[in-house]
Amino acid sequence: MDALAMTFSSGWASGVNAYLVVLVLGIADRLGTVAEIPDVLGRWDVLAAAGFMYAMEFVADKVPYIDSTWDAISTAIRPTAGAVIGVLLAGDASSLDQAVLGVVGGGTALLSHLAKAGGRLAINSSPEPVTNVAASLTEDALVLGVVWFSLEHPQAAAAIAGVLLVVGLVLLLVLGRLARRGWRRWKKRDRDTQEPVRDVA
Repeated sequence: MDALAMTFSSGWASGVNAYLVVLVLGIADRLGTVAEIPDVLGRWDVLAAAGFMYAMEFVADKVPYIDSTWDAISTAIRPTAGAVIGVLLAGDASSLDQAVLGVVGGGTALLSHLAKAGGRLAINSSPEPVTNVAASLTEDALVLGVVWFSLEHPQAAAAIAGVLLVVGLVLLLVLGRLARRGWRRWKKRDRDTQEPVRDVA
């Protein structure tokens, strides 16, 4: 298993849903499909905690505005999880290797978390909940697919994660510009409605 590629993939996935990443890696360790996965991720207490937190996120992530609150709380958790998984995947490697994988995992998780959180803020401007549910289910499916695929094909999965990361960041920039433009229009309309009407004698 290519540790750097695996760290990049799991880092991207951790930024979207860290608890699902721990579950997938822990279950894979329990099944014994990949020897390089740290045994700590397959411990029953770790799996139980990750499963409980994933169940909470599964519900919270599909409710408008609650999902953004959950994202705000997760700003410290997701990048930290990505960094810890990177260090764990380094195993008995030198401290430099562990540091590099920690930075790759944490940095990638932070970027994908920002893309997810920003996209959700934009989606929350829509009054219906269907978009939130669809976005959340799509994210879960992508995380599950990328992490599971990375167990057998780490480099290909890392390439897919890289494309998804770039797409997410580009969408975030586009949505940010649209939001700023809408905010300016709203402020201009608000000013126009507040201007006093002059009496013409």
